[in-house]
Amino acid sequence: MFRKSSGIMQADSASPDHELKDELYEQHRFVADRGQEPLRIDKFLLNRLEGISRNKIQNAIRAESVLVNGHPVKSNYRVKPLDVITILLDSPPHELVSEPENIPLHIIYEDDHLVVINKQAGLVAHPAPGNYTGTLVNALLYHFNQLARGTSPIRPGLVHRLDKDTTGLMVIAKDEFTLMHLANQFFKRTIKRNYTALVWGDLPDEAGTISGHIGRNLRYRKIMDVFPEGEHGKEAVTHYRVIERFGYVTLVDVQLETGRTHQIRVHMAHIGHPLFNDATYGGDRIVKGTVYSKYKQFVQNCFTVLPRQALHARTLGFYHPVLQKELFFESPLPADFEALLDKWRNYVRVKK
Repeated sequence: MFRKSSGIMQADSASPDHELKDELYEQHRFVADRGQEPLRIDKFLLNRLEGISRNKIQNAIRAESVLVNGHPVKSNYRVKPLDVITILLDSPPHELVSEPENIPLHIIYEDDHLVVINKQAGLVAHPAPGNYTGTLVNALLYHFNQLARGTSPIRPGLVHRLDKDTTGLMVIAKDEFTLMHLANQFFKRTIKRNYTALVWGDLPDEAGTISGHIGRNLRYRKIMDVFPEGEHGKEAVTHYRVIERFGYVTLVDVQLETGRTHQIRVHMAHIGHPLFNDATYGGDRIVKGTVYSKYKQFVQNCFTVLPRQALHARTLGFYHPVLQKELFFESPLPADFEALLDKWRNYVRVKK
């Protein structure tokens, strides 16, 4: 049975807090010995991966998250000498345990296998040191009886994340097979994701692509940085297209080819166009424009209207592994983002 919902599940109180961490999934790679005797792929992996059940490995195989020499295989495949085997799994378990909390969730779609939510600002994905409660995971545990557990008790259902103050669409898995299949889609870059962002400056081109490896800043580990290829970090590719220009700021549509931590924020800052009011990457000051008091006051008022980075995950498309069809969702800009754009439109109109 499947049901759709557009309502908001209300709560008594909420205390969302803090920031997000690294990738949720990692790829394990093994090369079979020259003397490897024929052995079922699930048994081969069970012998080499600690703390993992045979059922979890079989779910990964069904979701085509197990590759031999670059190709997905069935569970009865027998490993041969020098086979290169890779498996995509969520990261190792964490010592924290999440508890249910009555926090509101805006549910866009729900069926027996997954949920799509429209995440509000101020809600971090999962508990971490210094951030033990008031997270999306705490809310999910309260509102849903069934969530995919993966191998981590602090991240049930999570396939991907949005930063604490980024709003928009997220998909949550209810069972292990769905989680594995969706994770594989993210890994293969077949997920369709578009974001709306307001960035500082007047972009020189109508569209462009930003390429640059992203990794943790070598001095300040809480922020990310762009590095030359092969030096540090992981490959990251961001495409953008101008939607509307306001002279000092530009509204853009952003499409992710990869999904690194803070990718849009760090890539746009790297090319000199940080997100509006992004305190982490220098967007919470006047980056473009005059220093006159009237303009300065206007920008400060804009910061008050949208007290966070101007970033919204507007669309999300993926293949439903059980229904076996493509699903696509779109979320309108939140009210504070729209109010910010109205202020800039009025400013440009009066200035003319």
